[in-house]
Amino acid sequence: AAGRTGRAGADRLLQAVQERSLDVAWILETHAHADHLTAAHYLKNQLGAAVVIGAGICKVQETFARVFHLGQGFPVDGSQFDRLVADGDTLALGDLTIRVLATPGHTGDSVSYLIGDAVFVGDTLFQPDVGSARCDFPGGDAATLYESVRKLYALGDATRMFVCHDYPPAGREARCETTVAAQRSGNVHLRDEVDLDAFVDMRTTRDAGLAMPKLILPSIQVNIRAGELPVPEDNGVSYLKLPLDML
Repeated sequence: AAGRTGRAGADRLLQAVQERSLDVAWILETHAHADHLTAAHYLKNQLGAAVVIGAGICKVQETFARVFHLGQGFPVDGSQFDRLVADGDTLALGDLTIRVLATPGHTGDSVSYLIGDAVFVGDTLFQPDVGSARCDFPGGDAATLYESVRKLYALGDATRMFVCHDYPPAGREARCETTVAAQRSGNVHLRDEVDLDAFVDMRTTRDAGLAMPKLILPSIQVNIRAGELPVPEDNGVSYLKLPLDML
C-alpha cells in the first residue's frame, strides 16, 4: 500500500447528489469492510447525513481493538456511528421505510436493508455466477451465513437484490443487481437444493485457501471508526498500525 487515501469515488457520489438536488438522510453501512476504506465520515461531513451500521459492530470493535492494541481511548460501544440497528428496526426515508435485516455470517455485524421491493445485501451474496462471501474473518461463520441467505430468499422471488461487489467471469460485464429468483435457481454456492452441511463444507474448504485481503489492515482500522482517520499526531499526520503475526 502506498499510504495515500483518495476521495474520487466519494466525490462522484457527491456530484450525483448535487446534480439531482437530493437530501441525504442516511449513510447505510452493511458491515465494516475489510478491503477498502469507507467514505462514510467524509460524506457525512459534506451532506449532514447520519451513519448507520448493525449493532454487531461493537463485537467487531472489541476484536480489532485487541488486534491493533487501541487501548482504553478507543470506545467499543459503536459510538463512532450515529445509529446502531438490529433486526427488524426501521428507518424513515421520505415516504419510504427502510427495514433492517440482520444477515450475519460473512461478518458478525452484517446487515441488509430492505426498501420496497429492493434489498441491499452487502457481501452476504454476490451475483449468482460468483456465489457467496468468505466466512473466515473474526465473527464470521458459514452455517450462520447459510441461514442468513435463506432469510433473504424468503423475501420472495420478485425481490430485487443489490450486491456490494462483483467479480465477473470473462465475457460478462459487472452488475450490481439480480433477483431472489435468480439466486435461488442459479447461485453456484447457494441454490435451493444445496443443504447446510454441503455449503459449510464447501465454504470452509474454500476459505482455507484464501489469502487475507491486501487492504485489510488499513481498512479495518478506519472502518471501525466509521471512516474517521486516527487522531493526527503532533506533526499533523494520522498513522495506522501494522501488527505483526496477528492475522
